[in-house]
Amino acid sequence: MHVDVNNAFLSWTAVEMLKNGAEVDIRTIPAVIGGDEEKRKGIVLAKSNPAKKYGIKTAEPIYFAKQKCPNLEIYPSNFKIYRKYSNDLYNILCEYTNKIERFSIDECFLDITNFLPSGKKDLDIAYEIHSRVRQELGFTVNIGVAPNKLLAKMASDFEKPDKIHTLYEAEIPTKMWPLPISDLFMVGKKSIPKLEQLGIKTIGDLASRNKQDIEKLFGKFGKTIWEYANGIDLSEVNSEPEEPKCIGNSATLPKDLNNIEKIEEVLLALTEQTTYRLRKHNLLTSTIGVQIRTSEFKNFSHQKTLLTPTDSTKIIYETAKEVLKELYKGQPIRLIGIKVDKLTSPNAQQISLFDTPKNEKQQKLDKALDNIKEKYGYNSVTRAGQMQIDKMMDFKD
Repeated sequence: MHVDVNNAFLSWTAVEMLKNGAEVDIRTIPAVIGGDEEKRKGIVLAKSNPAKKYGIKTAEPIYFAKQKCPNLEIYPSNFKIYRKYSNDLYNILCEYTNKIERFSIDECFLDITNFLPSGKKDLDIAYEIHSRVRQELGFTVNIGVAPNKLLAKMASDFEKPDKIHTLYEAEIPTKMWPLPISDLFMVGKKSIPKLEQLGIKTIGDLASRNKQDIEKLFGKFGKTIWEYANGIDLSEVNSEPEEPKCIGNSATLPKDLNNIEKIEEVLLALTEQTTYRLRKHNLLTSTIGVQIRTSEFKNFSHQKTLLTPTDSTKIIYETAKEVLKELYKGQPIRLIGIKVDKLTSPNAQQISLFDTPKNEKQQKLDKALDNIKEKYGYNSVTRAGQMQIDKMMDFKD
């Protein structure tokens, strides 16, 4: 099964508001969850069904959404609340199987193959979960029921909201093949024109083509989408969280900056957050990358590889500053980001000549700060010069 929360951020906000005495359910009025226009993060993150009727789309600027619907209500995001309701959903699902893959904050895959109670069918479980989420948690979900993850995901994306759909193998020709090729999982905007030029306009068109021909044109990606078009997916529901392949953070600035010292302060805050997550995963990095976006929306990025993998905030920040100086040419900056890549486990590393007492002292400092943050909250302690991204409102050039 694939369980997908309907309009997750807006629904969870609505449930929380109703619990706190709100008289209006924002799911019933034109409403969106959006960023802060003053901080230049004013985009639509989620929208109510009444808002959809005005043509409001996810990720469009709130400014344009307000033009479409002047009486649109806008509410801020609150990821603390979202995590709570996501965990509440997960706890219900855990009562039906221990093979659950959290695909995103509002989506889960469940493998119930070996967990069906005697006398019950897969649809019985789907309807039970569907009903319990509505009654116990106050929001709705779509559920797709199918023999593999791909088909379950496709099924849950059928008509919304608050629906249960099946996509068994025998139903593929009637339920999936007539759909436009853009509806096939993994087919992105860049691939659609190329496929349409080949006369492939529906999923069925792709499924009927020769597999080798599609592979020749698109490589491994072609093999994948051909198999998906034919309902083939051998991937397992992964109940063990995968280690991240890279970790990063970025910030859109409340005003353009061309003061290198101020930009470095932002970079320090981002580095602090990134290395904290790196150490929580017990990983080291050997590649540090920095990205900047100018006031003209031009993106530039550069990276540097270290001789020895590290999780040290100091080393990673000093390296990031070097990369920034190579990258930055004095132009006004509206976004800056950092990413650490080529992650490895400390257990895989040999003792290095660079593991000096000075580095050991820095490791102990990082660990002590991490322990304080873990116990008292992330913002309970900061390094000298550290800035909190959400309070960067009073820059002076």
